[in-house]
Amino acid sequence: MSNVDNWRALLGGRNTDEVVTKALVRDVQLPYGAGTMALITLDNGFDHTKPNTFGPNGLFALNGALSEIAERTDLAAVGVTGKPFIFAVGADLKGAAALSTREEALAIGALGHHVFRRLGELGIPSFAFVNGAAMGGGLEVALHCTYRTISSGVPAVALPECFLGLVPGWGGTQLLPRLIGPAKAIKLVIENPLSQNRMVKGKEAYELGVADAMFEPADFLEESLRWAARVVTGELAVERPAPEEDWDKTVADARFLVDMKLRGASPAPYRALDLIAQARTASRDEGFAAEDEALADLLMGDELRAGLYSFDLVQRRAKRPAGAPDRSLARKVTKVGVVGAGLMASQMALLFARRLEVPVVLTDLDQARLDKGVGYVHAEVDKLLGKGRVSADQANRLKALVSGSLTKDAFADADFVIEAVFEDMAVKKQVFAEVEAVVSAECVLATNTSSLSLTEMGAGLAHPERLVGFHFFNPVAVMPLLEIIRGAATDDATLATAFAVGKSLKKSSVLVKDAPAFVVNRLLTCFMGEVVKAVDEGTPLEVAEHALDGLGLPMSPFALLQLVGPAVGLHVAETLHEAFPDRFGVSENMAKLVAAGKPGVYRPDFTLDPEAVALFSGGTSPSTAEQVRERVLAALAREVRIMLDEGVVAAPQDIDLCMILGAGWPFHLGGITPYLDRTGIARPRFLPPGVASLPA
Repeated sequence: MSNVDNWRALLGGRNTDEVVTKALVRDVQLPYGAGTMALITLDNGFDHTKPNTFGPNGLFALNGALSEIAERTDLAAVGVTGKPFIFAVGADLKGAAALSTREEALAIGALGHHVFRRLGELGIPSFAFVNGAAMGGGLEVALHCTYRTISSGVPAVALPECFLGLVPGWGGTQLLPRLIGPAKAIKLVIENPLSQNRMVKGKEAYELGVADAMFEPADFLEESLRWAARVVTGELAVERPAPEEDWDKTVADARFLVDMKLRGASPAPYRALDLIAQARTASRDEGFAAEDEALADLLMGDELRAGLYSFDLVQRRAKRPAGAPDRSLARKVTKVGVVGAGLMASQMALLFARRLEVPVVLTDLDQARLDKGVGYVHAEVDKLLGKGRVSADQANRLKALVSGSLTKDAFADADFVIEAVFEDMAVKKQVFAEVEAVVSAECVLATNTSSLSLTEMGAGLAHPERLVGFHFFNPVAVMPLLEIIRGAATDDATLATAFAVGKSLKKSSVLVKDAPAFVVNRLLTCFMGEVVKAVDEGTPLEVAEHALDGLGLPMSPFALLQLVGPAVGLHVAETLHEAFPDRFGVSENMAKLVAAGKPGVYRPDFTLDPEAVALFSGGTSPSTAEQVRERVLAALAREVRIMLDEGVVAAPQDIDLCMILGAGWPFHLGGITPYLDRTGIARPRFLPPGVASLPA
């Protein structure tokens, strides 16, 4: 039997749910007398909402098409493109999860390599015409071709495998660094996936050197065929300057940065770096074999299962928020008011203007603050213009949409007013009383509070049913989570409007009960409180600070405190202590830090500030790093259990989603509840209704 037959016997029936991407072949006569091209269109038979993917049967289909093409002697070239808006987005993840043995994992890696590399070994030039989203194995298909064109309208080009706990295992780690150099390859293979799975658009992919030519979407295929014809006839020579950089140093520098970010917690980025380092000298066979081994190891590891659970939350549950009312109840929003003109308020104003494209008015106590807030928005728009992310006309429109007013009378015709003032109940109640006096009866009132009770906040309003929590995370433009809080009186129309606005803002919204500090801040305060308590007891700050490094969290506890500010952290701790005095304490040493005016325990160069550290000295019962880690995780497990019992969210998945999107809980851990489950810390386990088990 051939290798293909062996692979078919091993893999062909593994995933009966596979949506097979077919390889549809048609002959195209190239212009300028360049001859006949066999053009393969990848198409799974669905529209763009179900992208092309590659499971075993999709790979067999492409292999069969290439076998027929290889037998022909009348072809000048072969081309590959995708269905409308989609090139291909990689491996079938459901199929990946169905693999049960390392032999099967090795086989899927080897099969992908066998099929894709044929595109570069046919004896005639091959062209990838990247007309739409190209991710993972889809991008690797293009990399195996001799030449590539890309549409300027492509919304996403990426190798997201490290984000899920894998590596680009069908040629990506070998072909890409040789094409564009190791530094740019590391950006796509490692840096972007570890930065909330950032993706680049068609233009940036072209500028990175991934594609040889770029054309506009309207006539992309026609122009690509003309370009290919010129290449085939020799009229156009494609030049790719060899990247000039120190390969070993680039990889070593990247490894240092990955260590800083993950501290060895997830194996995938390290395997990817090893493979990129090997690509400098390895033959194609050696490099591809090494990818097969890495892929097999990672496909059988815990991180992939955990990553797929996280991915499913972000891709599915986040798009269908549990408990959200029918969207038909949502009111139209044609104008937004923002109370306050500080940094958070200004960030929100810019986001509302960009996404909703409606007038946004800021108010504040004096002209200087107002000018600063509006000036911030205008400066950020200028930055977007400078980066080419908006046109000059768009920039002018955005600036015109955002204005300031010293009086709340400017909110009279607003449909949605949000406050971003000091986190004090009396201040917020006064703000809403003033706003309610000037707005219409249908205007939604939203608070960006991070910890205060909505029910108490709305108690003095004539219409408390239109008050809703709308809790952003900082920085507003970057953090994807929006906690939407329903107060005791909040009605369905208000809640539906909040969810509709959140979706228009391109945020992932989670419905949260009106409970102290909601989800993310409650758990982060629990986390931080245990670490600070350990230091108060005498644990050296450096020991407590790095006790949880093995999880690969985006920030250590005191670095996070530095970001949010000790005063904010202390305030949330006080709020939770008032609500739950038996579980949340208030550190006297933290209060000393705030009273001393310290921004945290670090200096601006991120070395420890001895004066700040000294404020935490005096304890006589130090803990080891392992003891700190155990007490923190035990406290988190306890608090999650209580939150679920209280109905703060609908299910454990919502807590996982909040922590992933709002706190940067690592994808490779698979959400906080399955992590606490599988480590044995949570007793009883956090199993959602109808779910027999969470990632192993």
